[in-house]
Amino acid sequence: MFKSTLHITSGDTVGALLSKSGLLGDILVWHDVLYDGKRCAGWPDEATMLARSDFLFQVTGGGMSHEKLLKMIHEQYQHLAAANTYERVLLWFDACLFDQSMLVHLLTCLKHKNISNLELIEVSSFPGIVPFHGLGQLSTKQLLSCYEYRKPVSSEQLDFAERVDLAFAEHDVLAWQEFASMTSSAALPNVPAAMLRRLQEEPDAHSGLGRLESLALTAVKAGHHDPIEIYKAVSIADAPPQYWGDITL
Repeated sequence: MFKSTLHITSGDTVGALLSKSGLLGDILVWHDVLYDGKRCAGWPDEATMLARSDFLFQVTGGGMSHEKLLKMIHEQYQHLAAANTYERVLLWFDACLFDQSMLVHLLTCLKHKNISNLELIEVSSFPGIVPFHGLGQLSTKQLLSCYEYRKPVSSEQLDFAERVDLAFAEHDVLAWQEFASMTSSAALPNVPAAMLRRLQEEPDAHSGLGRLESLALTAVKAGHHDPIEIYKAVSIADAPPQYWGDITL
Protein backbone atom coordinates (compact mmCIF):
# COMPACT_ATOMS: atom_id res chain seq x y z
CA MET A 1 0.00 0.00 0.00
CA PHE A 2 1.30 3.44 -0.95
CA LYS A 3 1.68 6.23 1.58
CA SER A 4 0.18 9.61 0.66
CA THR A 5 2.86 12.26 0.10
CA LEU A 6 6.54 12.79 0.78
CA HIS A 7 7.34 16.49 1.19
CA ILE A 8 10.99 17.35 0.56
CA THR A 9 12.49 20.72 1.42
CA SER A 10 15.81 22.32 2.29
CA GLY A 11 15.56 23.90 5.72
CA ASP A 12 14.52 22.99 9.24
CA THR A 13 12.44 26.16 9.44
CA VAL A 14 10.39 25.19 6.38
CA GLY A 15 10.19 21.62 7.62
CA ALA A 16 8.69 22.89 10.88
CA LEU A 17 6.20 25.03 8.95
CA LEU A 18 5.15 22.04 6.85
CA SER A 19 4.66 19.94 10.00
CA LYS A 20 2.27 22.61 11.34
CA SER A 21 0.48 23.19 8.03
CA GLY A 22 -2.02 20.36 8.23
CA LEU A 23 -0.85 18.89 4.93
CA LEU A 24 -0.82 15.10 5.03
CA GLY A 25 2.36 13.14 4.48
CA ASP A 26 5.93 12.73 5.69
CA ILE A 27 8.61 15.42 5.63
CA LEU A 28 12.21 15.01 4.53
CA VAL A 29 14.48 17.99 5.24
CA TRP A 30 17.70 17.74 3.24
CA HIS A 31 20.96 18.93 4.76
CA ASP A 32 23.99 19.58 2.55
CA VAL A 33 25.70 22.53 0.82
CA LEU A 34 25.63 20.95 -2.62
CA TYR A 35 26.93 23.99 -4.51
CA ASP A 36 30.31 23.53 -2.83
CA GLY A 37 32.87 20.82 -2.21
CA LYS A 38 33.76 17.59 -3.96
CA ARG A 39 30.93 15.20 -4.72
CA CYS A 40 29.59 13.01 -7.47
CA ALA A 41 26.60 13.75 -9.65
CA GLY A 42 23.48 11.76 -8.90
CA TRP A 43 23.26 8.92 -6.42
CA PRO A 44 26.44 8.69 -4.29
CA ASP A 45 28.44 5.61 -3.43
CA GLU A 46 29.78 4.94 0.07
CA ALA A 47 33.11 6.67 -0.61
CA THR A 48 31.30 9.80 -1.79
CA MET A 49 29.08 9.88 1.30
CA LEU A 50 32.14 9.54 3.51
CA ALA A 51 33.86 12.39 1.63
CA ARG A 52 30.76 14.57 2.06
CA SER A 53 30.71 13.92 5.80
CA ASP A 54 34.37 14.97 5.99
CA PHE A 55 33.63 18.12 3.98
CA LEU A 56 30.64 19.07 6.13
CA PHE A 57 32.67 18.46 9.28
CA GLN A 58 35.23 20.98 8.02
CA VAL A 59 32.85 23.69 6.80
CA THR A 60 30.71 23.59 9.94
CA GLY A 61 33.72 23.92 12.21
CA GLY A 62 33.21 20.50 13.74
CA GLY A 63 29.74 21.33 15.04
CA MET A 64 28.75 17.71 14.44
CA SER A 65 30.99 14.66 14.60
CA HIS A 66 31.99 12.70 11.49
CA GLU A 67 29.88 9.80 12.75
CA LYS A 68 26.72 11.88 13.18
CA LEU A 69 27.20 13.57 9.79
CA LEU A 70 27.69 10.25 8.01
CA LYS A 71 24.63 8.81 9.77
CA MET A 72 22.59 11.86 8.69
CA ILE A 73 23.71 11.48 5.07
CA HIS A 74 22.92 7.75 5.05
CA GLU A 75 19.47 8.34 6.50
CA GLN A 76 18.69 11.09 3.98
CA TYR A 77 19.43 8.87 0.99
CA GLN A 78 17.63 5.91 2.57
CA HIS A 79 14.51 8.05 2.96
CA LEU A 80 14.89 9.33 -0.59
CA ALA A 81 15.25 5.77 -1.92
CA ALA A 82 11.89 4.97 -0.30
CA ALA A 83 10.17 7.73 -2.28
CA ASN A 84 8.66 5.07 -4.56
CA THR A 85 6.48 3.95 -1.63
CA TYR A 86 4.56 7.25 -1.79
CA GLU A 87 1.73 8.18 -4.10
CA ARG A 88 3.60 11.38 -4.91
CA VAL A 89 6.68 13.35 -3.97
CA LEU A 90 6.30 17.11 -3.53
CA LEU A 91 9.44 19.25 -3.53
CA TRP A 92 9.34 22.72 -1.89
CA PHE A 93 12.26 24.94 -2.91
CA ASP A 94 13.41 28.55 -3.12
CA ALA A 95 15.14 30.37 -5.98
CA CYS A 96 18.46 30.80 -4.16
CA LEU A 97 21.73 29.05 -4.99
CA PHE A 98 21.55 26.81 -1.91
CA ASP A 99 18.11 25.48 -2.84
CA GLN A 100 18.65 25.23 -6.58
CA SER A 101 21.83 23.18 -6.23
CA MET A 102 19.94 20.88 -3.88
CA LEU A 103 16.89 20.69 -6.12
CA VAL A 104 18.82 19.58 -9.21
CA HIS A 105 20.68 16.96 -7.19
CA LEU A 106 17.51 15.53 -5.68
CA LEU A 107 15.74 15.44 -9.06
CA THR A 108 18.75 13.66 -10.52
CA CYS A 109 18.75 11.11 -7.71
CA LEU A 110 15.01 10.53 -8.07
CA LYS A 111 15.44 10.10 -11.82
CA HIS A 112 18.17 7.52 -11.26
CA LYS A 113 15.74 5.60 -9.03
CA ASN A 114 13.03 5.81 -11.73
CA ILE A 115 10.73 7.78 -9.44
CA SER A 116 8.52 9.96 -11.60
CA ASN A 117 5.49 10.84 -9.45
CA LEU A 118 7.04 14.24 -8.72
CA GLU A 119 5.55 17.68 -8.15
CA LEU A 120 7.40 20.93 -7.56
CA ILE A 121 6.68 24.18 -5.75
CA GLU A 122 9.25 26.91 -6.43
CA VAL A 123 8.83 30.31 -4.80
CA SER A 124 10.97 33.25 -5.88
CA SER A 125 8.82 36.05 -4.45
CA PHE A 126 5.85 36.59 -2.15
CA PRO A 127 3.46 39.58 -1.93
CA GLY A 128 4.37 41.98 0.86
CA ILE A 129 7.73 40.38 1.73
CA VAL A 130 10.67 42.46 0.48
CA PRO A 131 13.41 41.43 0.28
CA PHE A 132 12.26 37.87 -0.22
CA HIS A 133 14.92 35.26 0.46
CA GLY A 134 12.91 32.09 0.82
CA LEU A 135 10.09 30.00 2.21
CA GLY A 136 11.43 30.27 5.74
CA GLN A 137 10.14 33.86 5.89
CA LEU A 138 6.54 32.76 5.46
CA SER A 139 3.90 32.03 8.05
CA THR A 140 2.16 28.65 7.99
CA LYS A 141 -0.85 30.23 6.29
CA GLN A 142 1.33 31.91 3.66
CA LEU A 143 3.16 28.65 3.01
CA LEU A 144 -0.14 26.84 2.54
CA SER A 145 -1.18 29.42 -0.06
CA CYS A 146 1.71 28.21 -2.25
CA TYR A 147 0.31 24.68 -2.34
CA GLU A 148 -2.10 25.37 -5.19
CA TYR A 149 0.81 26.38 -7.44
CA ARG A 150 2.44 22.94 -7.43
CA LYS A 151 3.23 21.54 -10.87
CA PRO A 152 4.26 18.11 -12.16
CA VAL A 153 7.97 17.72 -12.85
CA SER A 154 8.48 17.05 -16.54
CA SER A 155 10.98 14.69 -18.17
CA GLU A 156 12.62 17.79 -19.69
CA GLN A 157 13.15 19.21 -16.21
CA LEU A 158 14.65 15.93 -15.00
CA ASP A 159 17.08 15.84 -17.93
CA PHE A 160 18.01 19.49 -17.34
CA ALA A 161 18.52 18.90 -13.62
CA GLU A 162 20.87 16.02 -14.42
CA ARG A 163 23.03 18.30 -16.57
CA VAL A 164 23.16 21.02 -13.93
CA ASP A 165 23.94 18.56 -11.15
CA LEU A 166 26.85 17.21 -13.18
CA ALA A 167 28.18 20.74 -13.71
CA PHE A 168 28.05 21.41 -9.96
CA ALA A 169 29.71 18.11 -9.12
CA GLU A 170 32.53 18.56 -11.64
CA HIS A 171 33.06 22.24 -10.86
CA ASP A 172 32.59 22.92 -14.58
CA VAL A 173 32.85 26.71 -14.75
CA LEU A 174 32.26 26.80 -18.51
CA ALA A 175 29.00 24.90 -18.02
CA TRP A 176 28.09 27.28 -15.18
CA GLN A 177 28.52 30.18 -17.57
CA GLU A 178 26.32 28.45 -20.13
CA PHE A 179 23.53 27.87 -17.61
CA ALA A 180 23.84 31.40 -16.23
CA SER A 181 23.29 32.84 -19.71
CA MET A 182 20.00 31.01 -20.22
CA THR A 183 16.74 32.90 -19.89
CA SER A 184 13.50 31.40 -21.15
CA SER A 185 15.31 28.27 -22.36
CA ALA A 186 16.01 26.93 -18.86
CA ALA A 187 13.67 24.07 -17.96
CA LEU A 188 14.07 25.05 -14.31
CA PRO A 189 13.66 28.85 -14.48
CA ASN A 190 15.54 29.74 -11.29
CA VAL A 191 18.75 27.90 -12.22
CA PRO A 192 20.31 30.69 -14.35
CA ALA A 193 20.26 33.34 -11.59
CA ALA A 194 21.45 30.81 -9.01
CA MET A 195 24.29 29.76 -11.31
CA LEU A 196 25.28 33.38 -11.86
CA ARG A 197 25.52 33.76 -8.07
CA ARG A 198 27.72 30.67 -7.94
CA LEU A 199 30.04 32.20 -10.52
CA GLN A 200 30.32 35.31 -8.35
CA GLU A 201 31.71 33.14 -5.55
CA GLU A 202 34.68 32.12 -7.67
CA PRO A 203 37.89 33.94 -6.62
CA ASP A 204 38.17 37.38 -8.20
CA ALA A 205 41.24 37.75 -10.44
CA HIS A 206 42.39 40.86 -8.58
CA SER A 207 41.62 40.14 -4.90
CA GLY A 208 41.33 36.36 -4.87
CA LEU A 209 38.04 36.67 -3.01
CA GLY A 210 34.54 35.53 -3.86
CA ARG A 211 31.58 37.92 -3.51
CA LEU A 212 30.57 36.77 -0.02
CA GLU A 213 34.15 37.00 1.25
CA SER A 214 34.50 40.46 -0.27
CA LEU A 215 31.27 41.66 1.34
CA ALA A 216 32.38 40.30 4.72
CA LEU A 217 35.76 42.03 4.46
CA THR A 218 34.06 45.30 3.49
CA ALA A 219 31.84 45.03 6.57
CA VAL A 220 34.88 44.52 8.82
CA LYS A 221 36.67 47.46 7.21
CA ALA A 222 33.57 49.57 7.88
CA GLY A 223 33.95 48.91 11.60
CA HIS A 224 31.66 45.92 12.14
CA HIS A 225 33.61 43.52 14.35
CA ASP A 226 30.83 41.67 16.19
CA PRO A 227 29.74 38.55 14.23
CA ILE A 228 26.06 39.50 14.40
CA GLU A 229 26.78 43.01 13.12
CA ILE A 230 28.93 41.61 10.31
CA TYR A 231 26.09 39.25 9.39
CA LYS A 232 23.57 42.09 9.28
CA ALA A 233 25.85 44.33 7.21
CA VAL A 234 26.59 41.61 4.67
CA SER A 235 22.91 40.65 4.45
CA ILE A 236 21.97 44.25 3.65
CA ALA A 237 24.75 44.59 1.08
CA ASP A 238 24.05 41.33 -0.74
CA ALA A 239 21.30 40.95 -3.33
CA PRO A 240 18.32 38.68 -2.63
CA PRO A 241 17.72 35.81 -2.55
CA GLN A 242 20.29 35.21 0.17
CA TYR A 243 21.60 31.66 -0.20
CA TRP A 244 23.97 31.67 2.80
CA GLY A 245 23.49 31.47 6.54
CA ASP A 246 25.54 32.26 9.60
CA ILE A 247 27.68 29.12 9.41
CA THR A 248 28.54 29.74 5.75
CA LEU A 249 29.47 33.34 6.47
